[in-house]
Amino acid sequence: MQNPEHFTAMSIWLSKVLDDIGAGKETVMERKKTFLERECMATLFQTVCGSTAQYFHFGSQSEGTTIPGLQSDIDVLISSGKVKIMRVWVDWEAGMCNFLMLQDDMTPPQQYLLQVIKFYTPKPVMSLCDVMCDNCASVWDDRWARTDSGEVLMSAERFKQDLAYKYRDCELTKNGPSVSYIPNWDIVVAYIVPKPLPEIQHWIDRFMGRHWPPVQLLEAARIAPCFLVPSGHPDSDYKREEWRLSPNLIERMLMFSFNLTQIKCYIVLKLIKKSLFSKVVGDSITSYHCKTIMFFTLERTQPCLWCEHNLMFLLWLCLHELKNSLRFGRLPHYIIKGVNLFDGKLSKVQQRHLLVYIDSMISNNLQDIFCMGIDNIGSRLKACDVLRIGKTCELGRVCLRNSISLLLMFDCLSRFLASFTFYTEELVGSSFTTFEQDIMNKIRTCVEYPTNARLKTVPLRVIKRLFLLQISIRISNRLRLRNVLGSESIRRVQYSLNSDVASSHLKLASQLYCSGHFHAAVRVLEDVDRRYHNRVKAVCGHRILPDDQDIDTFANMISSHNDKVFSELPFAFCVSFFRQEMYCAPFILWFEMNRNTTAEEAAQRYYIEKEWMDCAEVDARTFLHYLQYLTYGGLGERDNQLHTLRVFECFINDIRNHSKIHHAETAINLLGHCYEMEGDYERALQYYELSLHCLGTNNAANWHVRRVLRLING
Repeated sequence: MQNPEHFTAMSIWLSKVLDDIGAGKETVMERKKTFLERECMATLFQTVCGSTAQYFHFGSQSEGTTIPGLQSDIDVLISSGKVKIMRVWVDWEAGMCNFLMLQDDMTPPQQYLLQVIKFYTPKPVMSLCDVMCDNCASVWDDRWARTDSGEVLMSAERFKQDLAYKYRDCELTKNGPSVSYIPNWDIVVAYIVPKPLPEIQHWIDRFMGRHWPPVQLLEAARIAPCFLVPSGHPDSDYKREEWRLSPNLIERMLMFSFNLTQIKCYIVLKLIKKSLFSKVVGDSITSYHCKTIMFFTLERTQPCLWCEHNLMFLLWLCLHELKNSLRFGRLPHYIIKGVNLFDGKLSKVQQRHLLVYIDSMISNNLQDIFCMGIDNIGSRLKACDVLRIGKTCELGRVCLRNSISLLLMFDCLSRFLASFTFYTEELVGSSFTTFEQDIMNKIRTCVEYPTNARLKTVPLRVIKRLFLLQISIRISNRLRLRNVLGSESIRRVQYSLNSDVASSHLKLASQLYCSGHFHAAVRVLEDVDRRYHNRVKAVCGHRILPDDQDIDTFANMISSHNDKVFSELPFAFCVSFFRQEMYCAPFILWFEMNRNTTAEEAAQRYYIEKEWMDCAEVDARTFLHYLQYLTYGGLGERDNQLHTLRVFECFINDIRNHSKIHHAETAINLLGHCYEMEGDYERALQYYELSLHCLGTNNAANWHVRRVLRLING
């Protein structure tokens, strides 16, 4: 194939445009780093709580192969640590839930059945009596199915139904093997297969000695585990029971070996899929098809071709690869032999329509890419002049890169806060004496957690948070016993003050206020007030605001006159108090720890709300104003106290701030309590009723309204 002359100039233009819309080297590496940190963090929390489950982020976010305009989902795979997958009988392990992988001539390639094996005897479960005699009747449930020949199988479809029932309070999204309770996430719970498989060995042997994949990658693939995900073949008689073998980790190794030109080529393929192919075949062509095309094209081209000025020609080669697959009606799985990726995805009619379109596209020298609308890439290409790319474009590129970096960090921190609350809920439910030992064990687990140097910040972040919680509960216990808060406790709190702009400082200020150290509390609050500039973004682990995923929100945080890195991360966590910390919090927040007035009201909470609604949770900016009002009042500085109340009220009533407050009902409750302390019960009642208008149930305002009505009525 000849490389058309104008392709070189178009390639450079296209590469620059991709840099402008978020596919530059720095952003690609930032995405990879962030999602590796996130999976490390999620697995660490499981380990801290004694679980052997592992989290993996796969797909475009962790590969760095996306841009904001593609609006890519977040893909997470959770491997269950409670199950032993057997390839052969010698793999059986006593006391474990053992499943034997079954495959015969009737089973489609890549598909397996999982036969249930007894707990304490290496024999198949054949009936309910077998299970009861084996003392594991509790394992018998609706997830099991029986074949005509009598084998008891773990049904993939019933497995997913069981997950859906667990999250029945949430709005679920089901897609293939995924059962997700988080919007824009694909969550797959799978079983890990630790032993080498013949399918993988066959692939490694086939590619040994070739230029791609590299030898080091193939050697690593020998020991990489695979996964069994709950998804059957569309044409199989046992599609409800079948599990699909997925070599996700090997595919991620292949993707991580891509250079920047290969990443950009893959991103453009996905842009073509979403902007152009979708008009012909809808969503039938997936990112996985594009990824597989990339693998085959890489294997069949010389490495020297993969450079920036060949980008258009490389796209042309990829489309030729897809065209040939459509002509033969078969796109093989890159690793597992005998699998056709068109099965169940692309009908014969759709294959013919797409073949005609791609043939036309190739004949037209890929001029259709000028019609792609995502991120205005077509318009950018038409207007692009490589000779004019200068300071203005560079400033815009830097701004977008920094905005994406802030968005990635924001998402990572919000997941951290959510996970911390979820995994410490059991911890803070223990007695004070048990708590001390439990938290030290968890800190020790974090210290010993094996990870490479680049991910050491993850356990350190968890250790700091656990340490801060430990100190806070100790201080609360001292204040409950009416003991004096010593300087040693303050020094220990200071170890964790740099977690964010405000929350840990505000917690310290609250502890100082509750112990009567008003002057010290004011100094801390004044420091927070100075650092809490107008570009600080609130971070909550439990509630999502519309602006939280808008790239423009993060672009506005970056000064148009200063593209330097922030001196500290411009994020402020919500301030939370567990019940064991109640004596470190102002009395009004105790009601937030008891939001419901009846058991029926508590039963109305959604699944995620159950994780945090027994805590007091308040936005940092809101808590800052409330604490300032209390401390100035404690010092008798009436003018400062009234000034703070006016600022607080203006902040709550300013419509521009409504999209910045995650716990609006709590913020309004605190403002109402300020007026209650002022003796203005009518105004306090108005604010409490406004809070109930925001959230009618599981709202502490229900308690406040009753109390104020009693005060009004004498």
